[in-house]
Amino acid sequence: MGRTLEPSLLNFLSKLGLKTFFPNKLTLRSLLEINKNSVYDEAVSSMEDTPWCFLRKLFKINAECRNYLCSADDSAENKVNPLDLIVALFLCADSFLRQEMALKMSMCQFSVPLLLPHGDNSQCTLMLWALRDIVKEWRPHDVSESKGFVEENIVQADIPFYSFVRLKNCSLSKSQYLNHMLSQSSNVFINRDMKGGAQKRELANGLVEVCWYLPGGRENLDKFPKPLAFANLRGDLTQSLTQFSFLFQVSTATFVFLDKVEENEHKILSSLQDVSSKLFLVVNQNAAEDMASVKKTVEQLGLPKTNVKTKTPRINVQEFSEKLCTTITNSLQNGKNTTKIENMLNTAVELGLSVDECTSDDQKRVAEEIVKGIGLRPVPDYKNQQLPLQGADWKQLSKLEMEECRLKQAGDHGLEEYKSQLQTEKQEIIDRLCEQKPCTAMTKFIEQVAKTDKMQRDFFLKWMKLKLSAHLQPSMQHSLLRQKLSDHRNKDKKEMADLDQALLESSLGIEHYLREMGLLYEFSSQSPHTGVKVSHLPGLAAEMLLDGYPFELLDGDASNIPQKWVTDVLMALHKKVGEKSRLLVLTVLGVQSTGKSTLLNTMFGVQFPVSSGRCTRGAYMLFLKVGQDMQSQLNYDFIVLIDTEGLRSPSLAQLEDSYEHDNQLATFVIGLSDVTIINVAMENSTEMKDFLQIATHAFLRMKEIGKKPICHFVHQNVGGVSAHAKTKTERKLLLDQLNEMTQIAAYMEKQDSLLFTDMMDYDVEKNNWYIPGLWHGTLAPMAPVNTGYSEAVAEFKRNLLETVKKDRGGEVSQIPEFLEWIRSLWRSVKFENFIFSFRNTLVANAYDNLCKEFSDWEWEFRKEILSWSNTAEMEISNADSEAGLHHWNKLVESKKSQVCKKIADQRTQMDQKLQDYYKRKDRRVNLIEKYKSDFSNQIKSLAKEIQHSANNHLDCTLEHKKSSQESEDLQRKHREVIEDQVMRLLQDCKKHSLSEEELEQEFEKMWAKVTAKVSGLEEKDISAKVLNQLKKHFLNHNVTEDFQNITDLKEIGKYRFKAKTEHVQMKKFNYLWQKYIKRDMQKLADTVVESCKKTVQDKAKTDTDYHDSFTIELLEKVDESLKQIQKKCKPKFVTDLKIHICGIASREFQYMHRQYLIKRDPKIKLEEKKKQYMSDFIDLYKKRDPCQRKATAYVKSCIKPAVEDYINRSLGVKIVDEVCCSAEYSSRSFFQYNIQEELLQKGDSDSFVDYIFKYEIHDIYNKITEALDVSAECEDGTLLPDEKESIPTLINNMRKYLIKDISISVEDEKTTLFQIQSTCLGFIKSLKISLENLKEEMQEEFKKADDISETLNKLPTKPQDELFKRMFGCGHQCPFCKVPCEAGGKEHDQHHAAVHRPRGLGMYRVIETQKLVDALCTTAVHSERKFRNADTGWKLHPYKDYTKYYPDWHIPPDRTIEASDFWKYVLVTFNDKFAKEYKAKPADVPEAWRSITKEQALKGLKEAYNVK
Repeated sequence: MGRTLEPSLLNFLSKLGLKTFFPNKLTLRSLLEINKNSVYDEAVSSMEDTPWCFLRKLFKINAECRNYLCSADDSAENKVNPLDLIVALFLCADSFLRQEMALKMSMCQFSVPLLLPHGDNSQCTLMLWALRDIVKEWRPHDVSESKGFVEENIVQADIPFYSFVRLKNCSLSKSQYLNHMLSQSSNVFINRDMKGGAQKRELANGLVEVCWYLPGGRENLDKFPKPLAFANLRGDLTQSLTQFSFLFQVSTATFVFLDKVEENEHKILSSLQDVSSKLFLVVNQNAAEDMASVKKTVEQLGLPKTNVKTKTPRINVQEFSEKLCTTITNSLQNGKNTTKIENMLNTAVELGLSVDECTSDDQKRVAEEIVKGIGLRPVPDYKNQQLPLQGADWKQLSKLEMEECRLKQAGDHGLEEYKSQLQTEKQEIIDRLCEQKPCTAMTKFIEQVAKTDKMQRDFFLKWMKLKLSAHLQPSMQHSLLRQKLSDHRNKDKKEMADLDQALLESSLGIEHYLREMGLLYEFSSQSPHTGVKVSHLPGLAAEMLLDGYPFELLDGDASNIPQKWVTDVLMALHKKVGEKSRLLVLTVLGVQSTGKSTLLNTMFGVQFPVSSGRCTRGAYMLFLKVGQDMQSQLNYDFIVLIDTEGLRSPSLAQLEDSYEHDNQLATFVIGLSDVTIINVAMENSTEMKDFLQIATHAFLRMKEIGKKPICHFVHQNVGGVSAHAKTKTERKLLLDQLNEMTQIAAYMEKQDSLLFTDMMDYDVEKNNWYIPGLWHGTLAPMAPVNTGYSEAVAEFKRNLLETVKKDRGGEVSQIPEFLEWIRSLWRSVKFENFIFSFRNTLVANAYDNLCKEFSDWEWEFRKEILSWSNTAEMEISNADSEAGLHHWNKLVESKKSQVCKKIADQRTQMDQKLQDYYKRKDRRVNLIEKYKSDFSNQIKSLAKEIQHSANNHLDCTLEHKKSSQESEDLQRKHREVIEDQVMRLLQDCKKHSLSEEELEQEFEKMWAKVTAKVSGLEEKDISAKVLNQLKKHFLNHNVTEDFQNITDLKEIGKYRFKAKTEHVQMKKFNYLWQKYIKRDMQKLADTVVESCKKTVQDKAKTDTDYHDSFTIELLEKVDESLKQIQKKCKPKFVTDLKIHICGIASREFQYMHRQYLIKRDPKIKLEEKKKQYMSDFIDLYKKRDPCQRKATAYVKSCIKPAVEDYINRSLGVKIVDEVCCSAEYSSRSFFQYNIQEELLQKGDSDSFVDYIFKYEIHDIYNKITEALDVSAECEDGTLLPDEKESIPTLINNMRKYLIKDISISVEDEKTTLFQIQSTCLGFIKSLKISLENLKEEMQEEFKKADDISETLNKLPTKPQDELFKRMFGCGHQCPFCKVPCEAGGKEHDQHHAAVHRPRGLGMYRVIETQKLVDALCTTAVHSERKFRNADTGWKLHPYKDYTKYYPDWHIPPDRTIEASDFWKYVLVTFNDKFAKEYKAKPADVPEAWRSITKEQALKGLKEAYNVK
């Protein structure tokens, strides 16, 4: 091919849209961003699209990437030679992108640049750095029998090197022949027959490419027995003499392709040294004169005939290629020279070529200094000396942390004492680790990583990786250990474990140095006195994460997470991105060596290590930035990729801790993930089944906390367009297996039977992906890349992200929430027994938020019905007295119908609020999905309870109306008699002139005579009524004998109730345990009696009459209290206790009834009015107008009681409203925290009301004043006549206006206004003065009230009762430590509490010693210990299996060691008092507990309840 003048470099770059990136400005990081271009493969529409299309496909290992280099416009100017594009991209790429491009090209079986022209033919660069990352594996024939292999960095491989060049006149395509020699099916070198290959080259002449032939160890298939390197110089060698000279010097042999030799070419060839052994001519037979020039050259060079290969027209390309292969094979047998690419550096420099890695010599030197000690001693020794923090102490600390959670080795030690001992051992190790100073290697490492110049840091880290590989690979240590491990399958487990440990210890990579840096921070930051500056390290690691470096999340070698390090690094990253860190977490899981990392690398163009054996264990994550054009669609800022070591490694599957290790890892990463990809490889069917069982367990645990990851199954090595159709049976089989495994997992986790599809949205058609193998055929390592692999992975990626876009429900986690998941999941993993679920802070917060809202909804519901009930009560109380009982009954029935409808409406509203809450995206409702049915049931239960309460209230109001009417009728009768006698006396006295004293004497005589025969109200036998209700309660209980001798309850319950032997279920328990059961029953009975007594006394303090519903409610309360003990006692215990309690209640209710009658006794009522009648009598006699006195009397006798009643009815609701706004009553758990804090601080728990009362007085005062103004007008708006006859109209108008707010006694009105002589306007004026005085008087009275609790007890709606309903919950207590349940509402499937207590506080004791038990139940339930009590029939039962007897209790381990410090402090402080109270001996508390201070106890309490 003739050489013509080419366009300038910059013009060509402009044509491709690359001008702005020249030179070396195109970075690797920019290509890893998740944007539309990286997700959707759009057709090339212009020349500017071609570089990006090439790179995208190259990074996906798509071997077709060189074929997309033409735009839609097919004209010549819109075409580009692939070689020119590759040269242009290498010129624009920075050093690290060059490495990545070379690596990916090599993986695609492409040749890669060795000498890169600068585009203007001025100079070339040796691409040594660009090739440094390429590592190849091969199997030489001499180790094929042992199945050994060589893994080596290709620039360090000492192998024969063959160069292929051409002269100006050459009709043969050397690239074509090279392709035939290397592979039958791969176009390793671009040639003229490929798409774009015939296009005129503008930059690529002078380019030298290199590729490698690598044998697979099969003599009948391998073309060469050894690895070989082949270099190819593009263009006429006379135009690239420097490149040709370089190649001839470094090559084992050089093959020159030609048709004829021109004079200048002859001179060039004649100037070469060692031509007879190193120069081969490949001649295409042409015209005789051309062959003559060749012959002349051969003779003058003295080339043997074997060095000249002539292609005649009769020999085809394939045959001639085989001839060339034979020539090369023969040259190998002659022991030809070998060379390393990295040794070519000196030759390049001598010839004036530049070298791409000379810019990083300083970083290379430091890396060499750090690793120089590796070759002098074994790797384990080097690690112990230079990386001591990740050594034995760190691993032992990890084991102690696991044991602290699992307590498997506790033996006979007390659990809490054993835990304290473990904590002491941990602290000793931590102290030792804190004292460690960074060694020389680490100091230098950190100095380099901390460089402000990112390029220098990146060069250093790459050199570290390369130098570590160089030190470790020559020994083939890893390969041998892996081979041994594989050979020892099914053999001695101890030997396998030793081999595994040896493999572990002999591995050393850059990740070990980064791990050491993390541990240095972890421990130095705990001990600020070490003098080591570490505060900048998290920021450095965060920068590295943003730059695309993987970050070790879980140290799998020690099975631990350095939590402070991980937290601070990720929080530093969170701050660096302006706290915009919405994360989509994606994990690939699968059996060891099934292509997981390759799948991730192909999907996202990243470079997770691809290794065939376990080396550095654990989980690594990598952050990929989501581009601006995709952020709004995906709703994420980063995609986080998590890669793990493989699971169920065949070689390690039989080790005892292998399954545990895999289970931990799978649960951890699945728990962190939003998308989980299960890499299925059915050829490893046994390991695959084990792995699927592990994954199923993990998914089940996630379902329990409401986290439902998207799950895809990827079936690799399944090719063909019909794969999906042909594998329908296999998909069905897989689903059957998954269902079976889910059922097994559910059984093991003690859950209801489930199917796999119950755990997640799984579609057997849409969630299975079939991906062909990465390599075509079985000719590895020379097999060509399968383009179908890349295309299938790209389609999978597109679909996966589309699914994510559609499924945007729920709140997206940012880094702080992600960290909380890490902490909680790892904690659960450490506790091993996953039955305990994941009570982490995020779940707790989500649950508490719902509880707070639900409590508000519940109060709104109650408040609405209470307010309605108050209005209904007023309507019934103010009903027409003359209408009679029938009318009142009808009114009450209509009110019951109304309230029933109102409750149904409120319930519907509350149901809708719950549904709407679960649709919110800001409350993490997915985490609490399992509790939705509990809250739904609670609404149903609440509506039922409120309906029952409202009906009772209406019935009581009706009874009150009837008794009030009876009282008023009697009062009216006596009033009429009195008033008649007063008027008669007045008429008699007017006939005489009497002094005031004489008038009083006359009045007294008349009063005594008239009231002598006034009778009171009849007292009912309340005791008989209570007994009647008690008998009704036991109607179907077959307890007739118990009531035979009971005719009256008056004398019952006067002494303490005693539990008897006859109360105990003797069949269930032997005599030995009777006293313990009787003790428990007595304790419970005392509590129930005291609680019921308080309820009855509070009821008796209200100004109401007895109603049968009081006894019914009391008996229901007893039933609720006895739920937890009914299995242990006979029915007689319940019967006797209820009779006892009803005896107490009968006396209290009788007293209540008596007080009610006294307040309404006609004689007493008349005596109260005596003074007023006397004053009225005297004023009438003396013709005085006592307007102000009458007004004051009216306000005091009629308005004040009504106002007090109004305030009492409103005050309870308003107090609850106000109190509910305070934080301590916002949720049940926070309420528990405040109670315990108060106990600790010994604070006062009384007062929360004052100003509410003042508000209520002001409110009703305004209403009455307004009523007075309105009532002074006639219907036509004119004022009432100013005469005394208008006053009754005024008063009637006021009563009607206020009928919905207050109830004013008509009898009291008539009594007070008897014979009023004032004018209407004068009376109104006096009324206003009296009302103002009343307001001030009532406020003063309330101020002086000594006992607010007395005030509260008199309220119809008692705020303390309403708050109790809100905060108390179901009332159940932990069966071991008696802590109250904190679950929302009363209706829930499981009880739980944030903090449990030492079991001794729940009266548990050691039977033999009678000492209170110090162990917490949260410790016991994950230990190997056993318990016995009445529920187990006093037989020992494992704590771990406590759910057999207490299936409705969920007792998770404490969130932290400090969480239970409060109750530890309490037990230590009051140990003797508790022992005395429980009639036991004090507990033997661990010594460490005695050092807990009050401040630490409070801090632990805050942590347990997540109080900031």
